[in-house]
Amino acid sequence: MFNLDTFKTFSRAFAFGAVAVSAIAFAGQAKAAPVQLFPLFAPPPGYAAPQPQFQPFQPLQPYQPAYQQPYQVAPSEDQDSVEMPARFRRQTVSYATREAPGTIVIDTPNTYLYYVLGNGQAIRYGIGVGRDGFTWSGIQSVTRKAEWPDWTPPPEMIARQPYLPRHMSGGPGNPLGARAMYLGGTIYRIHGTNAPDTIGKRVSSGCIRLTNEDVTDLYSRVNVGTKVVVLPMTDRRADLAR
Repeated sequence: MFNLDTFKTFSRAFAFGAVAVSAIAFAGQAKAAPVQLFPLFAPPPGYAAPQPQFQPFQPLQPYQPAYQQPYQVAPSEDQDSVEMPARFRRQTVSYATREAPGTIVIDTPNTYLYYVLGNGQAIRYGIGVGRDGFTWSGIQSVTRKAEWPDWTPPPEMIARQPYLPRHMSGGPGNPLGARAMYLGGTIYRIHGTNAPDTIGKRVSSGCIRLTNEDVTDLYSRVNVGTKVVVLPMTDRRADLAR
């Protein structure tokens, strides 16, 4: 005789067993092939995940930039590094003159300036003088002194060279150089230059130029009122041309 309670008990046992078998089978498949969480970013065939490489300990090295700008020394403002001929270098020489110590004598034809010391000696400097047609001679005196002077070309110079600036502030690039000594009421000066290679030449508009180093030395010796004797171009003396 069919027993309903026995049948229900058997059915429940069978169903529970089926569920257990399915769970075991699913777990086995999951272990064999894990589910991909991001199937759209699957690795390409043959891809192998990189394995960590263990390197031996290396001591820390000082930081080295990828590109190192070489150190460069800023250009010097001293323009007097040009090699001067020996005869134009500042030196104490024998010099016979009747002028009193402290007098400046401009030897135009030989491109020398003498600062008279007395006792037959003078300090000799190499100079640049006026070009042909711009030399002059006479006796003047220093009426003003200036360090790193401004330059205002006189109207006569601008008329000849209209491209010149009307005014230039003092400094290493200024044509008057490091020092200037103004002569009487003239347009002429004894001054420095930023073109030391012109020493010994006739290139100016009448001014007397020295290297910045030499004009600084002369400036320290000269006072306002110092007598300046400018010899004419025709008074060239071979004994001073050495």
